[in-house]
Amino acid sequence: MPSPSTHTVAGTTLTMPVQVRDARCIVAGFTADADAMARAMAASGASPLRPLRMRPGRGMVMLVFVDYVDGDLGPYNEFGVCLLVENPAQRPSPINALGSVLRGDAHALIHRLPVDGEFTRQAGRGIWGFPKFLADFDVDHDSSRKRGSVSHDGSLIAALETAPGLPVPAGSGDAELTAYSCLDGTLRSIPWRLGSLSGVRARIGGATLTLGGHPIAEELRDLKLARHAAMTMSVAHLAMTFDDATDL
Repeated sequence: MPSPSTHTVAGTTLTMPVQVRDARCIVAGFTADADAMARAMAASGASPLRPLRMRPGRGMVMLVFVDYVDGDLGPYNEFGVCLLVENPAQRPSPINALGSVLRGDAHALIHRLPVDGEFTRQAGRGIWGFPKFLADFDVDHDSSRKRGSVSHDGSLIAALETAPGLPVPAGSGDAELTAYSCLDGTLRSIPWRLGSLSGVRARIGGATLTLGGHPIAEELRDLKLARHAAMTMSVAHLAMTFDDATDL
C-alpha cells in the first residue's frame, strides 16, 4: 500500500487526507441564470464544466458560510460561492439535477472562496487550487436566526441571514463528493468525504441576502439570482476529509 502523500505549507507538514473534525455551516441555495453561470465559469477557466440545470435556463448557486472549529488547517471562517455543475457520469435532466441537490451529492465548482486565515489561504491555493483570499467576517452560528457577512478591503461582498428550519435526523454522512477548483488556468477535481453530522435544520426558502459593492457582489448580481432562496440549511456539527486534487 503506498504511503499517504504529504504537503508542506508554511513550515507545517500536512498528511493527506486533510481532516476537519468539527465545523458548522449556513447554506442557502438560489436558482440562477444558467447562461450567466456558464459565462462566469468560462471567464475563470472552467469552461469544460456545465451548469447543473434545475429547469430550462436556470441553474443553482449555493452560498455557504463555514466556521471550521477543529481541523488540520486550524480554526477559520470561509464563504463559498459554489456553482453546481453536471456530473459527467449522470445523464443531464431536471429530475436527475433535483435528485442530486436533494441527496446532497451534486458536483460543484468552488468559484469564490474568501477566508480569514493565512495558513488555510496558502494551503487551499497550494494543495487544491481553491481560490482563497483573505477577507473579514462577522458571523453568528449560535442564534436561531443564523447570519454571516463577509467584506474585503472595506467593501461588503455579501450578508446572509437565515430563518430557523425544521430538524433533520442526524446521520453518519459518509458520502463521497466531488468539488472542482480553477486557479491560474488549471482546472482540478477534489474528492472529499462528508463524515458525521448533527444539528441539521433545513427549510424551503428562509434566506435574506444582501449584496454589497464588491466585484464579487456585482458578479453575483450578474448571475441573476432568484429573489427568494430555493432552500436554506444549517448544520451545527460536521466532519469532513479532503484528499489530493487531480488536474483535469
